[in-house]
Amino acid sequence: MMKRRTTPTKEAVMAVLNATPKALSQDAIVQKIEIGIDRATIYRVLNQFCDDGIVHKIVADDGKQYFAVCKKCDQQQLPDNHFHFRCTSCQTIECLPAVVNFSLPEHYKVEKVNCVLIGVCKDCA
Repeated sequence: MMKRRTTPTKEAVMAVLNATPKALSQDAIVQKIEIGIDRATIYRVLNQFCDDGIVHKIVADDGKQYFAVCKKCDQQQLPDNHFHFRCTSCQTIECLPAVVNFSLPEHYKVEKVNCVLIGVCKDCA
């Protein structure tokens, strides 16, 4: 990983992401940042964070991209291919810290998982 310079924009974006345990869309991040930063710069910063393994991107069923800090759950790093959950009630997306088991037909091999389960979260149930 290349060492990148810290900027006020990167600090502002990271502060917003660290302040919530849920994944945020770029629109939500823009609304929460208190300094004037254009959307293209924020998008570029988010993608740099993804490239550096600091943040991961979730493409949800609504086509939007959501971003979450790669946090440790139960003292273990979440695997790269973990599942996410979108609540239809509160409209949040969160990383599922537990392993979600699934099976495939014979002779299929999973290389990457991009899965969002949809329903009602534990807080709204």
